Amino acid sequence: MRKTEDNITVEKRWALRYEIEEFNTGYSAVLDAQDVESWPSFFTDDAFYRITAKENYDQNLPVGLVWLQGKAMFLDRVAAIENTMVFAPRYLRHFVTNVHVKDCNDMGEISAEANYLVVETLMEDSTKIFQAGTYQDLFVCDEDGKLKLKSRDCIYDSLLIPNDMVFPV
Repeated sequence: MRKTEDNITVEKRWALRYEIEEFNTGYSAVLDAQDVESWPSFFTDDAFYRITAKENYDQNLPVGLVWLQGKAMFLDRVAAIENTMVFAPRYLRHFVTNVHVKDCNDMGEISAEANYLVVETLMEDSTKIFQAGTYQDLFVCDEDGKLKLKSRDCIYDSLLIPNDMVFPV
């Protein structure tokens, strides 16, 4: 078995990358279908989720457009989207690419990153880039061996983002 510089075998890195790509495919499908009720199932009960600007992330500033910690905050976000927010109908498409497995530690935590692009189509408008950025992820496996996000930082590159950010990215 070939080892890489961080002591993960090439074969293990490929297997993890495939697993993460499958995870991101399912994650994107749920968000594209606007099935926000299913979205929290991709996270651990104590998960952290943030959407933040690249400048804030690079300077280690905690500010984020969206900041969720723990299952209760995820469920509150879902309830807000489904019951209280008023927004124009839209279609979203998520594209996740360039998955890179950075590390896998002895505790079974997998550190990875991927690029994302979200395009949005409003019913009476053309399709536009909604947001582009990078996911910085920390995955763990649940008791069934299924990947879950312990942490996801969505770091957007755009200087200007639409002020009608409703759905998670």
